[in-house]
Amino acid sequence: MPNLHDIERRISSVSSTKQITRTMEMVAAAKIRRATERAENALPWANVISNMLISTAKYAPLDSEPLLVEHDEVKKLVVVVVTSDRGLAGGFNTNVLRHAEKVIKEKQRQGIEVEVIACGKKAISYFNYRNIKPVFEFRDLSADPTYEEAAEISQYVGDGYHYGRNDGVILIFNHAKNNAEQVLVEQQVLPVDMRPYAEVLGLTPKEEDVFEYFQEKDLESLPGDIDFEPDAGTVMFELMKAYLRNTFYYALIDSAAAEQGARRTAMKSATDNANEMVETLTRLYNRVRQGAITTEITEIVGGAAALEE
Repeated sequence: MPNLHDIERRISSVSSTKQITRTMEMVAAAKIRRATERAENALPWANVISNMLISTAKYAPLDSEPLLVEHDEVKKLVVVVVTSDRGLAGGFNTNVLRHAEKVIKEKQRQGIEVEVIACGKKAISYFNYRNIKPVFEFRDLSADPTYEEAAEISQYVGDGYHYGRNDGVILIFNHAKNNAEQVLVEQQVLPVDMRPYAEVLGLTPKEEDVFEYFQEKDLESLPGDIDFEPDAGTVMFELMKAYLRNTFYYALIDSAAAEQGARRTAMKSATDNANEMVETLTRLYNRVRQGAITTEITEIVGGAAALEE
């Protein structure tokens, strides 16, 4: 059984750790509100751009935008993996990285070459350790991503798809379903997934379209066609550019919100475990101390009885 000094030192160590985890929980709770508001404010625009591209592409000539044309054969893919720069967020990064590695290995077994774009230090170190050198590395931006980062990614994958350097793009990240729950999302960016954006992310009807009340209820029954000004190629090029940039930008800010939620949950769990451990150690300390006092009393009584004899 450990002595009193060892137990005291352990209680002190756990209490110090608890102060750190409690502080990190409070910091994450303070950051999560701004990150969540940022993602929520960007969602309507991401929905509108996606829906506009999907609905307009039906009326555009097939050769108006090369990025809308599905390649006959898939020889090379780009996988964009979004993680955090810091750890202590539970399974936030592990879930994304394991799923990404599973996708990469599955595609490689099919004879498809895979390029990786790593966003976040955790993804960079994970793939470099496994001798998978990312073609792009973005670090120190996971908590506060920039539009320029998304534009650089979209430029690379868009040009690659246009000129045949890749035949598809897959985006893997954590979606912040709410402040306490994160959902792993694997999104096909190119060729364009014609499903509604809300369906891709698994959003509830309340989240999926804040403008639904103001829209026509039966768009399919509306007569007429779409006029492209100045021409279909220019319109679809601008729409596709906006779609790609907003897809990656929303994924980055959505992942940033999910990161803070995961870290707050993990630190709260760690704080609760520390409290429980301190209580257990305190009870053990009291039992050992009581045992030591009982032993001392017994020794004193026995010594006094021996002197009387």
